[in-house]
Amino acid sequence: MSKIMIVEDNENIKEELMDFLSRYGYEVCGPNKFDNIVSEILEANPDLILLDINLPYYDGYYICKEIRKKKEVPIIIVSSRDSEMDELMSMNLGADDFITKPYNTQILLARIVSVLRRTYGNSGAQEIIEHKGLSLNVARGTASYENNTIDLSKNELKILLCLMKNKGNIVSREDLMDFLWNSDLYIDDNTLSVNITRIRKKLQEIGFDNAIETKRGLGYIML
Repeated sequence: MSKIMIVEDNENIKEELMDFLSRYGYEVCGPNKFDNIVSEILEANPDLILLDINLPYYDGYYICKEIRKKKEVPIIIVSSRDSEMDELMSMNLGADDFITKPYNTQILLARIVSVLRRTYGNSGAQEIIEHKGLSLNVARGTASYENNTIDLSKNELKILLCLMKNKGNIVSREDLMDFLWNSDLYIDDNTLSVNITRIRKKLQEIGFDNAIETKRGLGYIML
C-alpha cells in the first residue's frame, strides 16, 4: 500500500481527496499545520506527495525545493494556477507532474498511478529486499538495520538494489552503470565511485559494516 501525503490547506478539498484515495487502497495523510511543514513531510516519509502551491507560511515552490534537497520522493503539484510559467517552475524545482484545479479525480488518480509506476517500477511501491538483517524499502528509498534507518538518494537506492539482488556475486562497474542508465539515471565512472563510498558510509551509520567489497578490476560484491 503506497502512502500519499496531501499538503492542502483547504480542509474540504483535503478530506474529499483523502476519502477518494483511501477508497482506491492508498494510505493517506495530510498535515493540519504548516509552520514546520518540510520537517513534517520528511518525518511522515510518504511514497508520493500531492502539493498545493498556495499555502500558509511557505508556498509549494519553496516546499518542493526543500524536499528535493533531502529526498527523491515523487511530487505532484496541484494548483489553481494554470499558467505555463507555474508548470515550468514546478518542473524546474523537481516536481514530477503538475495538475490544475478544478481537476477530474479520475485523471488525478491516473497521474498518481503513472508517477508511482514510473518512480518505483512495475514491481510496485512495496518492494522490500532483505539481506542479513538489512532491509531495503524501494518505495520509501530507505535502508534499515536493527531499528536504525537511513535515507538514500535515487542513485544510491538503485546501486544498493542492484547489489542486493545479486548478493554473493560480483557486479561489474559496467553492469552497474548500465543498470542505472536503463533506469533513466545517468551516471559516469567517477560518480559511481562517489555513490559507492556514500552507501558504505551510510550503512556503517546504522551498524551494517563491511557490506560492499571492492574486487579490484572486477567490480563490487555484496557480502
